[in-house]
Amino acid sequence: MKHLSVVLGLALLLGAGTSAKAQSMGHDYKTSAGIKFYPGALTVKHFIKDDAALEGLLTFWEYGARLTGLYEFHGDINNAPGLKWYAGGGAHVGFWNSKWKDRYYDRDHGVQIGVDGVVGLDYKFNKAPINMSLDWQPSFNIVGYSYFEGGWFGLAIRYAF
Repeated sequence: MKHLSVVLGLALLLGAGTSAKAQSMGHDYKTSAGIKFYPGALTVKHFIKDDAALEGLLTFWEYGARLTGLYEFHGDINNAPGLKWYAGGGAHVGFWNSKWKDRYYDRDHGVQIGVDGVVGLDYKFNKAPINMSLDWQPSFNIVGYSYFEGGWFGLAIRYAF
């Protein structure tokens, strides 16, 4: 699964690079796509307003996969061009296989559905089509095994266009 996510991530980045008509070379960008580390995920962020963005995450792990959608409010940080804070929330749906049951719980494979929060910092490099973010993404699983996950801190590196 890890190799598949790397291949998909590279394909996404190459496809985005060849289809982009104009790269965002300033401090602002409209859309970015890349990879997020911990959890390992493919990530796409798209601004729908100057201060609001939608982010989608497709996470692969040895026990399954998870799709997360987030709505994020963004704000400028004074005297720091290109740096923004953001906070928001959303939801996820995931699937796990029987290895999860065998290792942790007395449950069969199944579906998980829950809610997510996010708070972080987003930086767009000037004169380069690179965007990075660092965030904390707590989540609570409602359907499937119910639990709170508070240990997801992510570093995303994206190609901005």
